[in-house]
Amino acid sequence: MELKADSTIGFIGLGVMGKSMARNLLKAGYKVVAYTRTKEKALDILDEGVVWLESPETLAKKADIIITMVGYPSDVEQIYLGENGIVHMSRQGTFLIDMTTSTPTLAKKIYSESKKKGLYVVDAPVSGGDIGAREGKLSIMVGGDQEVFDTLQPVFQVLGSNIVYQGSAGAGQHTKMCNQIAIASNMLGVCEAVVYAEKAGLDPTTVLQSISSGAAGSWSLSNLAPRMIGGDFSPGFYIKHFIKDMTIALNEAEQMGMMTPGLALAKSLYEKLAEQGEEESGTQALYKYWQ
Repeated sequence: MELKADSTIGFIGLGVMGKSMARNLLKAGYKVVAYTRTKEKALDILDEGVVWLESPETLAKKADIIITMVGYPSDVEQIYLGENGIVHMSRQGTFLIDMTTSTPTLAKKIYSESKKKGLYVVDAPVSGGDIGAREGKLSIMVGGDQEVFDTLQPVFQVLGSNIVYQGSAGAGQHTKMCNQIAIASNMLGVCEAVVYAEKAGLDPTTVLQSISSGAAGSWSLSNLAPRMIGGDFSPGFYIKHFIKDMTIALNEAEQMGMMTPGLALAKSLYEKLAEQGEEESGTQALYKYWQ
């Protein structure tokens, strides 16, 4: 098992994060071919050298490594296991890397079906948002076979700075659920802290200077609170996708007999925002709940 020096990487899903990830792979010297449902949104990266292909099926036949970064588990299942899915269409020995946040159950199913076809697959969801994707500093949580993880290190190192093997198939997705559970309650605290500062007549930016580096410090406090204060609610990560992630986490926790009251509350507040038309906003738009 080895990566070819001139490997072609197929990238499916050129959204907020996927486009930056594909761009970094291109800059690292890989040949990148891509498919995304809305070609018009990818024209800039096509001008930079990424080659457009008309379907996942066509991409599967040309790529040595396929990375998927799409929206929902239903998209993942269709792309991998549908009638013309990449599990059925890829050449034997192809590496498949699903970096979408999806369900552990689906990750295990894709792993099982891929093994039958002689394919190497890992679930490798990421954290770090648009900033991490752009800077190649994502946290990458990987489930699958250790040997496959080791072989794919050169690719992962282009995309991330914190790359951890978590265990067998599905372990990457379970780890991402831990990540999302921690973020969900943290975002409540970040929003409440900013609003409290404003209502107390303080300058919230100055308040952040004191609390961001102390015990209250977090990625969300350092990176998303300034966006809230500045009125920037553009998506580094969509509310609609965060609701999807929280739903997966709640379902998995329920199956394990675990109570997650913080997660449930965060999901309910985000769902209210979505109902008000904020589902395309970034997760920092939770701040608007207090407005």
